[in-house]
Amino acid sequence: MQRVAVDASVLINFLIVGKVGLLGALPGLEFVVPEQVRAEVRRPAQVQLLEQELQEGTVQALGGMVPDEFVTYGSLRETFGPGESACLAVAAARGWLVACDERRGFPNRARQLLGEGRLLTTPAVLVLAIRDGQLSVAEADRIKARLETARFKMPFGSFGDHPDVKLWRGVRR
Repeated sequence: MQRVAVDASVLINFLIVGKVGLLGALPGLEFVVPEQVRAEVRRPAQVQLLEQELQEGTVQALGGMVPDEFVTYGSLRETFGPGESACLAVAAARGWLVACDERRGFPNRARQLLGEGRLLTTPAVLVLAIRDGQLSVAEADRIKARLETARFKMPFGSFGDHPDVKLWRGVRR
């Protein structure tokens, strides 16, 4: 099981569309929420849903960071917010993946600390759900449209046009 430190940017997107269950259903992945990320979820309905998902085990709560992670966290806080910093510090120390939609310097820093291919984004998680048969392209496009009303834009028209979906042969329409 590969653990994924999930940042508020990705977590809140799945809370908005009521699909946190997808995070818990992706085979081989376990999404873990650091305390700093929990603190960034502030809307009462989202806090309630997150607490429910944590209780049900859909996503896991991080018990806490160890001293080495706090050192990395402190240096990352000079550039990033608390949630992004915690996710990246934990992922780097523990060999985890990180899920974050932050664009300003975060992908480069994640590559430096974690290596290539260790960063998931909201679109990447949705692609994984399509490939696993948990979502159709049409369902993913409806999620995309809903997130766009919440000001989260994806740089493609449809998941049917997404290169990672187009390369995969088992797409359900």
